[in-house]
Amino acid sequence: MKKLVEPNFYESVMQNFDKAAALTNHAKGLLDQIRECNSIYQMNFPVKFGNQYEVIEAYRIQHSHHRAPTKGGIRFSEHVSQEEVMALAALMTFKCALVDVPFGGAKGGVKINHKKYSVDQLEKITRRYTVELIRKGFIGPSVDVPAPDYGTGSREMAWILDTYRTFAKDEIDAVGCVTGKPVAQNGIRGRTEATGRGVYYGIRELLKQEDEMKAIGLTPGIAGKTMVIQGLGNVGSYTASISKEEGDAKIIGIAEYDGTIYNPDGINVQKLISYKKSNGKVSGFPGGKLLKGKDDWLSIKCDILVPAALESTIHIGNAKKVKAKIIAEAANGPVTAKAEELLLKKGIIILPDMYLNAGGVTVSYFEWLKNLSHMRFGRMDKRFNENTNLNLVNLVEKMTGKKVSKANKKLLTKGGDEIDLVRSGLEETMLNAFHNIREVKNRRKKVNDYRAAAFINAIDKVAGDYMMMGIFP
Repeated sequence: MKKLVEPNFYESVMQNFDKAAALTNHAKGLLDQIRECNSIYQMNFPVKFGNQYEVIEAYRIQHSHHRAPTKGGIRFSEHVSQEEVMALAALMTFKCALVDVPFGGAKGGVKINHKKYSVDQLEKITRRYTVELIRKGFIGPSVDVPAPDYGTGSREMAWILDTYRTFAKDEIDAVGCVTGKPVAQNGIRGRTEATGRGVYYGIRELLKQEDEMKAIGLTPGIAGKTMVIQGLGNVGSYTASISKEEGDAKIIGIAEYDGTIYNPDGINVQKLISYKKSNGKVSGFPGGKLLKGKDDWLSIKCDILVPAALESTIHIGNAKKVKAKIIAEAANGPVTAKAEELLLKKGIIILPDMYLNAGGVTVSYFEWLKNLSHMRFGRMDKRFNENTNLNLVNLVEKMTGKKVSKANKKLLTKGGDEIDLVRSGLEETMLNAFHNIREVKNRRKKVNDYRAAAFINAIDKVAGDYMMMGIFP
């Protein structure tokens, strides 16, 4: 029997691209251009801590310039490598295309274990990294716009903004140089929850498709469906809490580095999040049984499995343990290309990362638009809409002679706040993208899975941009 060779993260992304590209009619030269990273900046810079210097390895990679600016997060991880950042940058290109966000793909990485540095040290590293990007022209509201990723958050984005503004003193749109900022510093409400909320919208929409649910033995709808989530970071925690609170899904398993909390009757997600915040781990949580095996979370029988941590967590060595009917990729690249082949043969539906976790870049796009317009969402029309709705309710009361209660009147007349508009825009984006991908999947005879359909959809859009630029006939 021939031994299966496990591809690394970058190789998996390229294999998936090649598989989909072979099903398109685009010229080889155009596909080669779309496939490869356009600009790679690898840097090593010194940072002084006390009387000692430490040299930090870091990257910023711009995958595609078919649209400007390029866009992508910055991760702080000791596992950062050039190939990893290349893979993430490529996924960002296709992710933006899928959800019709007008950016090229990019990604950044700083090779450190962020947990081993103090806040002051992290600030020095972040600011020094930003200076390197400025020097090489790898950051700017019309050039390349970073965002948070693994190991970074709104705090780091605020440091990046402050550093950039120091150099770009008179640039009127300087606040648009980075997204994921604190709301008080030109950020946008709803950005922190965006990726997890987008995951929820994608899962919910898949579960509405009666034909596909029938094929895997599920009834339509998310209510009551059992879910296991790997990773209780930003994405995993919001996916879990929103799926439970708004979709009435049953979260029966949550995996972290120190084990998996399992409760077939459902886990109180908010209590577990609070417990982890206080204790730094999930082990010891009284609301479920602790499973200590590394891959025990894969073996839990459930409807939906949500890997929401790092890449390549489901591979050919453990894919056979999966007992879920749907895998929803909340993380980037959690299923390797070879593992996916095995899982698809078992009839498991895989919602791919390049679609499912696009909520973050979608709301980052909204933040960027807000920064360029210099106006928060809802400022111009919230009160107008409230007054219009109130006039309509008053007219109905007058015509019917019946009074609407204060609570119902408030509900019916409310104008959209910024977070309402952000959530509405995100939902619209995720639903449209899902049905665009599904249309490709159903229309193409040789396309049987969502990842191939998503890649074909994205490739067609990027190819269209290149042809409009006149670079390719």
